[in-house]
Amino acid sequence: MRSVLGQAPADENVDLRDGQFGEDLVEIGLVNVWAQLWAREGLERRDRSLVTLGILIALGLDDELKNHVRIARTNGLTEDEIAEVIYHAAGYAGFPRAMAARKAAREVLGG
Repeated sequence: MRSVLGQAPADENVDLRDGQFGEDLVEIGLVNVWAQLWAREGLERRDRSLVTLGILIALGLDDELKNHVRIARTNGLTEDEIAEVIYHAAGYAGFPRAMAARKAAREVLGG
């Protein structure tokens, strides 16, 4: 997971374990998503980022999208390519979802 997340901002805690209710969900995510899905052969990390961005836009999961915009940059996507994913999603997920995704991406990319 850390290899895809890259360098987290200084004020951001990458370790989501907090000793509170439902903490095991973090381990489930680490094992099932990061250790199994992201490590599979068949798609490069860059391609997985493209797919993940599209899914998160379609689902309207803007907070998670922000994390994956950062991950996409670490995985080699340019700002222009991320913008193209958002434009493309407008046609399939709808204009409001694309506008929300643009706002989330701007927060991460600083534009």
